[in-house]
Amino acid sequence: MKTTQTKPQYFKHVVKCLLINLAWMSISCAPPFSEMQSARLVGKNNFEITPGFSSVSFSNAGESKGLQNHLGMQLAYGISENVDLRLRFEHIWLKDNSYSTQVIGLGPKISLKKDRMALYAPIGLALGNKDSWEFHPTMLFTLPLSPKKVDFNPSFKYLVMLCKDCQNAMAVNAGFAFSSDLTKWAIRPEYGLLFNPNKGGHYGHFSIGVSLNVSNLSKK
Repeated sequence: MKTTQTKPQYFKHVVKCLLINLAWMSISCAPPFSEMQSARLVGKNNFEITPGFSSVSFSNAGESKGLQNHLGMQLAYGISENVDLRLRFEHIWLKDNSYSTQVIGLGPKISLKKDRMALYAPIGLALGNKDSWEFHPTMLFTLPLSPKKVDFNPSFKYLVMLCKDCQNAMAVNAGFAFSSDLTKWAIRPEYGLLFNPNKGGHYGHFSIGVSLNVSNLSKK
């Protein structure tokens, strides 16, 4: 007779999965899927830093449980007016502090419509795990709500797991940017969902970041 897994056992399985291969490997565990950026580029030879924090939970059948936290840094450099190169580093730990790991990603961000639509294509892995490669093609959109002060930044991501027997996933994010001058700095709150259409449940994150365009901060 087939038995049904209870909710406590189900969440125990999720946490066990996180302990085995937490980052960027399998849809059974939550990879970093926040963005905390817009479709805007930093500009040629400009440099931007974005420290950020994310809290991730898992929800299924009406039940929700906090799983992990992320503390990270994104660095962007303007190669040209239409292309940025972005580097991302994340330190991830379980909320019970029983396990931690680090992930790193790198990729180009290409403007498709100036300040409104961009393609971001990072590839990355969990440090110390050569089998954890992933590719995250992402569409970024920006809708200005107040010129140079408030942006709405939705994004759509497809997560390609470059490992044997891993399943791909999809993510959607809704972020905002608030500032007195968005060309110089921005506070970036964001909420997003990660899911596999072939599995029940989904992951959710709430993130907050601060972007600083180092090259523009001293400009009046």
